[in-house]
Amino acid sequence: MARTLASRRRSHRLAADAGLLAVAAAFALPLAWVLLSSVDPHANLQVKAPDGLTWSNFDAILTSDITFTPLLNSLILCGGATLLTVVCAALAAYPLSRFRSRLNRPFLLTILFATSLPITAIMVPVYALFVQVNLIDTMQGTILFFAASQLPFAIWLMKNFMDGVPRELEEAAWTDGASSLQSLVRIVLPLMGPGVAVVTVFSFVVMWGNFFVPFMLLLTPDQMPASVSINEFFGNRGMVAYGQLAAFSIVYSTPVILLYVLIARRLGGGFALGGAVKG
Repeated sequence: MARTLASRRRSHRLAADAGLLAVAAAFALPLAWVLLSSVDPHANLQVKAPDGLTWSNFDAILTSDITFTPLLNSLILCGGATLLTVVCAALAAYPLSRFRSRLNRPFLLTILFATSLPITAIMVPVYALFVQVNLIDTMQGTILFFAASQLPFAIWLMKNFMDGVPRELEEAAWTDGASSLQSLVRIVLPLMGPGVAVVTVFSFVVMWGNFFVPFMLLLTPDQMPASVSINEFFGNRGMVAYGQLAAFSIVYSTPVILLYVLIARRLGGGFALGGAVKG
């Protein structure tokens, strides 16, 4: 009986390992294609060893028009929108976390519902509104819409993280004469650093990969971000520069990877409350 049970556990473990390996392969194959095709002079859709190593794909894309200007536009759009999102989310989440009201739950449920709205459903009225207020084809208008579209989920996340910071720390600061804004900036936000990091990374990554919004709101080619300019590698009649597309994908992914590496310690650091509160 014991042998039968051990055999079943072993078979279940092997099945789970096989499933995990299949999932890992599904994620690893596209990454392998990008890395191999970027240095392949005859790249195609197959995942294969390069016919011969070459840097010509990177030489072809590392120009101002193809890569540097779109990347700068992406950094301006996503960086500005992420900063605006984090600031507004913190200011909105603070009263939701610290003050009790009958409207809190309906408001949070409304926020949760807003996160499920497809972006395509609201683009037509947004486009008409932006035309009326002269925000179409402007970087600031696109930044505002990026931040507004990401703000509901950011508020939801920020509020949940903020609930983990003890209120007693703020009450001590209030006793010393600090205002609510000062306690938020100097006490709550530093203690919920991992939460702020999560909201920052999540917001930036979602905006960085967004194609539809800048494609609709920006008209001038010089203002297009990298998420839109990558479409230029898909030529007419099914002709695609696969090697240059793979090389551009690597360069395009670099800012997101660097952002994660820079704040990775804070993501896993937990709340640094230490022994501040003794019960």
